[in-house]
Amino acid sequence: MTEVTGTGDPARSMALLWREHEPAPRGRGAAAGLSVDRVVRTAVAVADAEGLGALSLRRVAADLGVGTMSLYTYVPGKGELLDLMVDAVLGELPDLVGEGIGSPDWRARLEAVARGNWALFERHPWLLLVGASGRPPLGPHVMAKYELELRAVDGAGLDEVTMDAVVTLVNGFVAGTARGVVEQASAEAATGTSELDWWRATEPFVARVFDAEKYPTVARVGPVAGEAQQAAYDPRRAFEFGLARLLDGVAVLVGDRV
Repeated sequence: MTEVTGTGDPARSMALLWREHEPAPRGRGAAAGLSVDRVVRTAVAVADAEGLGALSLRRVAADLGVGTMSLYTYVPGKGELLDLMVDAVLGELPDLVGEGIGSPDWRARLEAVARGNWALFERHPWLLLVGASGRPPLGPHVMAKYELELRAVDGAGLDEVTMDAVVTLVNGFVAGTARGVVEQASAEAATGTSELDWWRATEPFVARVFDAEKYPTVARVGPVAGEAQQAAYDPRRAFEFGLARLLDGVAVLVGDRV
């Protein structure tokens, strides 16, 4: 299930993201001690535990022990709630990046950013199912995330457009490889079979129909790679390999600009 940010009222989303007008508690919501932050924390907990498919204002209200109508004082709709959720969890990135962002070496900083984003997706896999379609929730944590990521390549001799392109490249790579982890977990949950067990069950049938003379390179490489990864595809291994190669490529780009 994919959700899209920016589907709510932009003015109301922005006011809530920046807390320009904190809704005054009233009615049963006030008695329950509700606030925008508490509603968002509860919604994030639902998405973390059960995915976006389980997220609704009714479900969040039930977890908070209030009626659905009580939430509308704090969040006008699901579109605005999703914007608030995305911005809230992106606020965790500085802690996940850690001390690496303070390195004098741009490569170490950029690697720290990549690993921090990977950890963010591991904490909140539903983020991978949120499409911005060019309309990210422009809240304080989205801005802070972009600032942190740009600083990773600041001072490396790149112009502003290239700095933005490098950040976009790294973020796209991390999201792509992290999506593999989520897909494998979803397949295991749906089938009750691990990746390794699925391949072991399939192997005898493949052996009967596979023509090594027709696919000699597959016959040579496939078994070796499969044994090393214990799967047809290991997203964590792909992340480590790809990140190193990506950083090598950026190093060439930086070298060309010096």
